[in-house]
Order: sequence, then C-alpha cells, then structure tokens
Amino acid sequence: MTAALDAKVVAARAAGALSRATGRGGTSLPGKVLLRLEPHAIGRLGARLGRGSAVISATNGKTTTAAMAAGILERAGARLVHNRAGANMAGGIAATLLGAAGRRGTIAGDTGLFEVDEFWLGQVVADLRPRALLLANLSRDQLDRYGELDTIAERWAEVAESALDTRLVLNADDPTVADLGRHRDDALYFGVEDDGVALAEMQHAADAKHCRRCGAPYRYDAVYLGHLGHYHCDACGATRPAPAVAAERVVLDGVRGARFTLRTPAGTAEIALPLPGLYNVYNALGAAALALALGAGLDEVQAGLQAVSPAFGRAETLHIGGRDLSIMLIKNPAGANEVLRTLALEEGEHDVFAVLNDNVADGRDVSWVWDADFELLAGRVRRATCSGTRAAEMALRLKYAGVPAQRLVVEPSVGEGLDHALDAGQGPLFALPTYTAMLALRDVLVARGVAGSSFA
Repeated sequence: MTAALDAKVVAARAAGALSRATGRGGTSLPGKVLLRLEPHAIGRLGARLGRGSAVISATNGKTTTAAMAAGILERAGARLVHNRAGANMAGGIAATLLGAAGRRGTIAGDTGLFEVDEFWLGQVVADLRPRALLLANLSRDQLDRYGELDTIAERWAEVAESALDTRLVLNADDPTVADLGRHRDDALYFGVEDDGVALAEMQHAADAKHCRRCGAPYRYDAVYLGHLGHYHCDACGATRPAPAVAAERVVLDGVRGARFTLRTPAGTAEIALPLPGLYNVYNALGAAALALALGAGLDEVQAGLQAVSPAFGRAETLHIGGRDLSIMLIKNPAGANEVLRTLALEEGEHDVFAVLNDNVADGRDVSWVWDADFELLAGRVRRATCSGTRAAEMALRLKYAGVPAQRLVVEPSVGEGLDHALDAGQGPLFALPTYTAMLALRDVLVARGVAGSSFA
C-alpha cells in the first residue's frame, strides 16, 4: 500500500511541475490531483507524522494564529509540516503533505500544523484525526458561499461530537464556539479577563446573540469584540466557561502592538506582542493554548509570541514612496470593526486606501460593508482613496459614514489607486483591502520590488 501511495505522490508532483512549467501556477493543484488519485491521501500521509497533527479553524485570524503557533512549536523542537502559504482547503492541505512526503513511507517533519477553511473542517479532521483542534471564532463571512452562521455552527458541532480522540481548544468568549465543548471534559478554553478593554455596548453587527441551547437572548456582562465577551443565559443557565488560558491587564498600543499578562496552568508570563489590536491578543491566546495542549513550555510560548512577524496583509508595514504603508485585511464586519477600532487609537487624521473586491474568494455579496462601523474612523479621515471592483460602493459607504465627499477619490485600478493614495498625502498610509484585493496589492508591490515574491 505504501508503494502505491508513493506512486500517486510522484504522479501528483509531476502534474504540479507541468502546471508551473506552462505558467498556470496553483498552490493547491498537486494536492487536488493527489486527492483524485487517493481520496484519503490527507489521512494516509498525515499518519506518517510521528507526533501527529494540529488543526486551526476560525472565521478571522487563522493565518496569523497558525504563524504564532508555528513559532512556538518550532521553539519546542517540532519539525513542522505547515501550510504557511495559506492554502487551507482540502487540496491545499494535501499539497502541503505532498510537498513533505518522501519515498518508502517517510515524511520531512514530525508534526503537522494546518489552518483549515471553515467549510472544509469536517472532511480534513475526519481524515487527519489530529491530536488537537483549535476553534477560535465563528462569525458571518461570505454568506453567498457559506449561508447563515448556523450552517457552519452545525457542521462544527458534528466535528466536535465525532472527533473523540482530538483535544478541543476553544474560545470561551465566543458562545457558539464554547458551546461545542459542553459534552467534552477535556476541552481547553481560552479568553480575555480584563474589563478595561470591554466595549461600551454590543456592536449592531455582532453575531451569536441567542443561546444555542434554548434560544433565549444571552445577557452580556462584558463585550470585547463583536459577540465575544462574558455572557450567560438567564433562561437555561448556560454560561461562559472559565478559561484556563487567559489574557489579563491588556494594553492596546494602536498599530504598533499590544501587551498583556498571559495566565496559564503552567504559570504566568508578560507578553509584548508585536501585532496590534485585541483581535491579535485573541489570536495569541489561541496559539498559546494550542501549543500548551501539544506539550510546549511557557517559556517557549512567551518567546514564540514575542517574535512573531505579521503575515502579508495582516498588519504588515512596508516602506514605499517615502511613506509607511500598513496593510490590514478586512473581509467581514467583525474583522473590519477591530481594524477600525485599532486605527481609532492612532492620533491625528489618517490617509486610507480602501480596496473592495467582490471576487469569488471575497464573497460576491459585499453588503457586509454596511454592517462594519466605518463611523468609528470617519471623522479622522484626511483622504480616502477607494479602489477595487466595487470601489464606488466603498466610497459610498464612507460617504454615508461621514467622510466628506471632497476627501474621497474613486480609482478602480489597484496600482493607480495606490499611486494616488501615496502622492496625495504624507505620513502613514493605511491600506484596508479585502482578500483578493490584498493579493492584487501584493502583486503590485512585488512588481515594484517592495514586497517579496512569496508570503504566508
């Protein structure tokens, strides 16, 4: 059986080489070919990893959380097989394992670390049977692709109920995610324990406002981010689990970073995180909890978190045209609101380069921009250049948020929009692209020699 699988690995690699030679590219193509030849290739290749695998899924922050976890686990001595390029559907996972597979049943690594798309989680977990599964958050995203939030929530509940040999690592502050562990005594929870960073009220775009057990409204004692916070149900008594891994004494330092005290069963550590926003504090908590569940030590967790570098487009800052360009991915209301909340901590007026696409990978329905609270920043916008396939709608949203029309420019071309945004202002420029817009911006920056040709 091993020889047969090895032969299929060779065939899939050949298909990938041919694709690259003909200029078609495709990170996931060899993996898709392999899955056609061997539908259970993910499980069979994953079984070669001596220390098993871990899987991460979330609506927001999968790539950053995985990068944080990778930094910790490598310090703990793990030789990772990791989909760093972010190809997180089944074909991408298979391609990652394919790239590490050797002959005669070998593989170049001992630990798998895979971020997995929300929709593909069930298939990958069933085949891979990971040691640990981190579910970090769940909110509305690409409704035209996924349907309502409950669609994914039900899929995740099935995964949690069936993956009995997998340690669940769950966000205690997300009621939909936390409820997945109600029948699992071994679930490891993480969350924020600092009302100093709580919001004054729940945002109107928040999800998961009703108890999954009885349908009654949750009562929130503190709201931190979207629908994440401290909650309980007066009707049935369901309540937020106490997190074993928590962030205390949180300090948010604008776009520069965040600091907090990390409390764990292994002790406490002071974390100076070089990534901004409360959303990255949550990413760090998830990565820390996952790494601890896999056997990493607290010193390794601290060092890994403090050394993390931003993945492209996830709060990365580049220098171009004499200015600092900070790129912050936005793709749904919850994520966009946290980026806007972070920018609002910065003093003065801001130059903004907003790029809104409606390609398949973004979701064709861009109505979510009307649920994002651009009003948080509207009074502080000096100039907003809007680009992308839906540039005009982005400009309209900003106008309705309160940005004066004379401060808005519509330029659909990403390259020309970037030039205008750079030339029309001074100081930092904040780029807020959707997913495919981020890729298009990357291509422009690579062509100009500002960014590298590969990214995570």
